[in-house]
Amino acid sequence: MNLSSIGFFRSLRRDNHQFAVIGLGRFGRSVCSTLHQLGYQVLATDVDEKRVSEALHDEIVGHALQLDSTEPAALKEAGMFEFDTVIIGIGNYIQESIITTLNVKEGGVPHVVAKASSEVHRKLLKRVGADHVVFPEYEAGCALARSLTKPSILDRFDLDPENSIVELIVPDEFHGRTVSELQLRNRFGLNLLAVSQDGKFQINPDPTKRLERGSAMVVIGRNKDINRLPI
Repeated sequence: MNLSSIGFFRSLRRDNHQFAVIGLGRFGRSVCSTLHQLGYQVLATDVDEKRVSEALHDEIVGHALQLDSTEPAALKEAGMFEFDTVIIGIGNYIQESIITTLNVKEGGVPHVVAKASSEVHRKLLKRVGADHVVFPEYEAGCALARSLTKPSILDRFDLDPENSIVELIVPDEFHGRTVSELQLRNRFGLNLLAVSQDGKFQINPDPTKRLERGSAMVVIGRNKDINRLPI
């Protein structure tokens, strides 16, 4: 996740309750299922009629159609160009993915998210107009590696390749010490954004706030400085 990604998500309309997903592989099905469970209207399409039938049978979408997304006329007839956000999950078929992304953008869809399978694929998708490109396997792999090597880090938001916001378990070394005593900025170059208390986060905690073992804290800073924390 980087700053351009933040800009993309901020541009999404808050009242947008309709999404379209092209491609019903594992990624597309996951997106459909999650959006559907959250109460959003989802239209899904795939060139494989069996996948379309399975999506409807499993009730992970409100509507699903079999169509060839490389054909602009088929997309238009399905009403695809009327959606605010279209997610393209055809990551393993590069030519079809690129053509579909181009078709959707030329059809006037303002927000297009596309799955990429490689860095070259990502560049091509951006070239034809994709607003946001995701690498599900790469991102899952990075998250797994981080969780294995830094189990104290509960969550991470990458601002760019060098800076992040992380939620972590309060290190034993910090137990019983106040925010002021820790001097995170002087010692580690980090800024403390929040600490948890009774299951809720206190934003911009008071300097006299005492940290407790087992609770969580949220810091922002350079990755190399975050890695210097005693975790």
